[in-house]
Amino acid sequence: MYNIYDKLQKEKVIDDTFSTALSGSSRDYAESGSNTMFALVLALVLIYLVLAAQFESWIDPLIIMFTVPLAFAGAFLSLTIFGQTWNIFSQIGVIMLIGLVTKNGILIVEFANHKRDEGLKKDEAAVTGASMRLRPILMTSLAMALGALPIAMSLGAAATSRIPLGIVIVGGIMFSLVLTLYVIPAMYAIMSRRKKNIEFEQAIADERAEAEAEAAMAHS
Repeated sequence: MYNIYDKLQKEKVIDDTFSTALSGSSRDYAESGSNTMFALVLALVLIYLVLAAQFESWIDPLIIMFTVPLAFAGAFLSLTIFGQTWNIFSQIGVIMLIGLVTKNGILIVEFANHKRDEGLKKDEAAVTGASMRLRPILMTSLAMALGALPIAMSLGAAATSRIPLGIVIVGGIMFSLVLTLYVIPAMYAIMSRRKKNIEFEQAIADERAEAEAEAAMAHS
């Protein structure tokens, strides 16, 4: 709107006596745009900190957060395919996606960590985690996508305006579902350091136990 106004002024079609103002949904979008972006960034930061506290690591949450760009790509691709716009409802859907898709990464990374504690290598643990957690990931993802499908299909009274919300959720979840099974194990195999830390702590514990044993023998 403002670009059109500037262009008309430069071409001297209108003068300074004219003024423009947004109204309706355009004004709502302009007013809520900055607030929505702040909520998006805040959601990302809070989820990362919560995961860092849960896994007691800064690397594992970073691996899990790789599901978020995949969901965003699926959301924008779905909006483009179905000819929908980037508005308030699609922004709300993107914020919802952050919490919905990270659970796939949590399932894989947590199971892979348990397998590494049992002695598996990083690659084997990543592949095992993705394959063993395939069923719960499919069940939860399909349940959430089917739950948002009526919104995407504009079923119900006054549901047309909420179509972008449903499309973002369904498209983001399904796109992330397919790629998460490949991207998260690959990133886990590259970035995970959990086993090294365990081995280091075990070596320190063994040395401490040997020192205590030698001290006990010396006193005796």
